[in-house]
Amino acid sequence: MREDRQRLDKWVWFARFARTRTAAQELVESGSVRIDGRRVTSCGHPVKCGDVLTIAAPHETAVVRVVGLGERRGDASSVTALYEKLS
Repeated sequence: MREDRQRLDKWVWFARFARTRTAAQELVESGSVRIDGRRVTSCGHPVKCGDVLTIAAPHETAVVRVVGLGERRGDASSVTALYEKLS
């Protein structure tokens, strides 16, 4: 995969919309994530900066714009570098 893209499940986990990578995969596979309005069910679907994601997680539904790709999962304060809330 190109350096300017990241797997969807990995990004969802890095951005802390899911507690575990497995939970992030389940969230994507269940159809609870949309990229630019299109439902995505493939965990390996690439995410890039500028994409607008709608994530219907169990604890919240969020609409966010991807502004960064993570290298590893950090603490809760580090997620602000990964997305901008639109909702």
